[in-house]
Amino acid sequence: MTKSIAISTHEPIHLIIFDCDGVLVDSEILSQRVLLSMLKELGVVVSEDYFLTNFLGFNFKHVTAKVFDDFSVILTSEFRERYRAELIKVFAVELQQTNDLEWMLSQLKVNSCVATSGSPEKVKNSLHYTKLEDYFAGKVFTSSEVKNGKPAPDLFLHAAKKMGVAPENCLVIEDSNAGVCAAQAANMNVIRYVGASHFKTIVTQMPDGINIDRFNSDSFKSVCTIEHWQQLLEQVPSLISSCNIER
Repeated sequence: MTKSIAISTHEPIHLIIFDCDGVLVDSEILSQRVLLSMLKELGVVVSEDYFLTNFLGFNFKHVTAKVFDDFSVILTSEFRERYRAELIKVFAVELQQTNDLEWMLSQLKVNSCVATSGSPEKVKNSLHYTKLEDYFAGKVFTSSEVKNGKPAPDLFLHAAKKMGVAPENCLVIEDSNAGVCAAQAANMNVIRYVGASHFKTIVTQMPDGINIDRFNSDSFKSVCTIEHWQQLLEQVPSLISSCNIER
C-alpha cells in the first residue's frame, strides 16, 4: 500500500489544478501500449519502467528528444500524427474516468481546471469520451500555451493566472514525477494520485504494493499520496461543503 502523508496547507485552497492523463482519465496504460508498439516498429524497444521514468507526464517534444538521445532514432511529424490518430481510436473504445472521479467532482465547492502536457486535441478527445467536458468547459490549459512544459512550473502558473488564483492558493493533483516537480517549482500544494491502471500494474508485480520510491526523487518523497478519490476529501476537507464525506 502507499504511505499517505497528510498535506499541510498554510493558505486556503481556492483552485484545484488537475492533470488529465492518469488523474482524470485512466489513459496512461493505453498511451503506453500504443506508443511502445509503434516504437517497436522502429526498432526501439523500451520497458514499462522506461516509459514511467522518461515519458510519463512529459509532452511529446520531450519524448521525441529522449528517444533521439537514447536510441538515435528520429520521431518524425508523420510518426506523431499517426500516434495521435491511433490513440484517439483506442480512446474512443477503451478510455474511462478514474474510479469514483465524478463522485468526487460533485462534492467539490472550490473551482477546478485542467493543466496537461497532452495536446489540445488529445485532451479534448479525452474529456469528450469520458463525458467530462461540462466539468471543465473553458478551463483547460495545455503545454502548447507556455514556453516550457513540465517539470518547469510554467503551465501551472499559467493556469493559475488565467483562473485568477495565487499559486499558494492552488492544489495540484498529479501522477507523474514531472508534474509533481512542476507543482513544487510553482510553489503550489501538491498531492500525488496513484489510483490509475499504470500504477496498478506495478502492484501486480510487487507483493508489497506500490513502491512509489521507485519513481520519486529525494526532493518529494514526502509528498502526500492517495489511491482513491475519497482520500483527497479526507486529506483536505475544506474542499467540500461538509466534512461528512461518507459515500
